[in-house]
Amino acid sequence: MKAGFACFVGRPNAGKSTLMNAIVGQKIAITSNKPQTTRHVIRGVLHREDSQLVLVDTPGLHRPRTLLGERLNDLVRQTWSEVDVIGLCIPADEEIGRGDRFITGELAELKAAVIAVVTKADLVDKKRLAEQLVAVSQLADFAEVVPVSAVSGYQVETLVDVMTTYLPESPQLYPDDMLTDEPEHVMIAELVREAALEGVRDELPHSIAVVVEEMIREGGLTKVYADIYVERTSQKAIVIGARGSRLKDVGTRARGEIEALLGTKVYLDLHVRVAKDWQRDPKQLRKLGF
Repeated sequence: MKAGFACFVGRPNAGKSTLMNAIVGQKIAITSNKPQTTRHVIRGVLHREDSQLVLVDTPGLHRPRTLLGERLNDLVRQTWSEVDVIGLCIPADEEIGRGDRFITGELAELKAAVIAVVTKADLVDKKRLAEQLVAVSQLADFAEVVPVSAVSGYQVETLVDVMTTYLPESPQLYPDDMLTDEPEHVMIAELVREAALEGVRDELPHSIAVVVEEMIREGGLTKVYADIYVERTSQKAIVIGARGSRLKDVGTRARGEIEALLGTKVYLDLHVRVAKDWQRDPKQLRKLGF
């Protein structure tokens, strides 16, 4: 029996969360085409007869502009130092950039096995994929280089096989029925944030935080009361939309995801609040769970 921890790293929007969800087979981490969507360390567990792979989803390493950004980077580096295998995600459809080289250099100091994962293989033809694989293999002396597509499922099982070979011999770390150790209220808050990120202007994503204030179960109904926090009054107007239309859409989208997660009908009550410059305020960051 093998069991251990692995994480996917890479610059923002390299497909890390989508790949993790594809491997675990259930939505564990929220995804968005906006960079820096992931803000928490989320663990997803893949159970096999002879192994247990615990995948740790982390924020993308980036140049921090706020206190929140600095804390997210600290979280990433701490996670890297504690896992057995690291998958460095580099998209097939983008040139290798300074960010990829920077992260590769950071990983060189670690004891974990580092596998280069060329993501989004479905977006390029075979010739371009082959060129990217050669370019990636020249970045560093990786343990393996594996192309995958989380969307089509191409080589996802192969990647799991490869990562598992680098895990230590160990008894199970989590019970058979556990897919994640993420607290329910945090997952719900993340699903609301994912819905709120859809269609907002580019300046808004990092300004949105969500806190679930209360959950009440009444038979087959779960009542969820959540607050969406933004940094300025003008942003509040964007999230609410004309006559509340955007907030209504957010609620509808999030409610469907939460019902799928909980397996019950959900009544979702959302309020938008302003927490001025919360990304730079230690007190506000603590209140919002950072």
